Amino acid sequence: MGRHRVLVTAPLRGSGLDQLREVADVVLDPWIDHQPVRLYRAADLAARLTEVEADLLVCEADDCRGPVFEQPLKAVASTRGDPTNVDLAGATAAGIPVLHTPGRNADGVAEMAVALLFAVNRHLVLGDRDMRAGTVFTGTLPYQRYRTWQLAGRTAGLVGLGAVGLATRWRLEGLGMKIIASDPYQPDGDCELDELLAAADVVSMHAPITPETLGMIGAQQFANMRPGTIYLNTARAGLHDTGALVDALRSGHLAGAGLDHVDGEVLPTDHPLTQLDNVVLTPHVGGATYDTEVNQTDMVVEDILRLLAGKRPHRLANPEVWQ
Repeated sequence: MGRHRVLVTAPLRGSGLDQLREVADVVLDPWIDHQPVRLYRAADLAARLTEVEADLLVCEADDCRGPVFEQPLKAVASTRGDPTNVDLAGATAAGIPVLHTPGRNADGVAEMAVALLFAVNRHLVLGDRDMRAGTVFTGTLPYQRYRTWQLAGRTAGLVGLGAVGLATRWRLEGLGMKIIASDPYQPDGDCELDELLAAADVVSMHAPITPETLGMIGAQQFANMRPGTIYLNTARAGLHDTGALVDALRSGHLAGAGLDHVDGEVLPTDHPLTQLDNVVLTPHVGGATYDTEVNQTDMVVEDILRLLAGKRPHRLANPEVWQ
């Protein structure tokens, strides 16, 4: 057989990339290096595969369906925890294994959860604003305005104990917090959701979006939280009712919120969330670390090497093709 050729449109880096180059010719053209961002539609991606004569594809956000699966591909690797950019049924029908990278960004997202918690609890954004604007002493002292409870000794409730939830748990334990968790699919999920909401000083969301979890935190759930609770969501905004969240923040029932995702990825500048001083917003960058790219490279390359050696990949999104 001739040498394999890989079209890579995802960001890869580290020693894993060197390993891949040992067994295949690599056409490295990640979307993240393009300004403006370039994401392939299925027909364009298929044409690019034909152009470079690739028999392996590594992508992250390109549309993989239809004509892509008409190419002579040995595998498609999606550098996502859930390969939502790939038509799994179409790949399976074409007999093409789909690899993915669950947990690749768990540490990065967990660190973002901790960062948002500190930012909300210690009023870091407001304090920074005062310092830059020269408004530190305006009627009250900052020591009066920005007093808060320390995190040590408080209870954090984690909703979801997948890779990110587990990575968040040990970090918060290291801060001296008591951890409780709700996850019906994990043995360490030690309480029901209602029980968690009533007991936690911090509620941190780490569940995936599924029919069961969509909108799982609404007006009643926010009302069930303890007065002064901090709400964190570094997963997806679809887990909560944004209007109900705004109401709970405006009323003072919640002390604050830290959000790394909003519906549609951006907010109008006059959205209620942008007007609230007890909210810290970040633009869905929890997993935006170079380490995430190293991790996903190692996972993808390990499974490509296994596949080329005739071994079952560890992270196979459509295992039925291996039969």
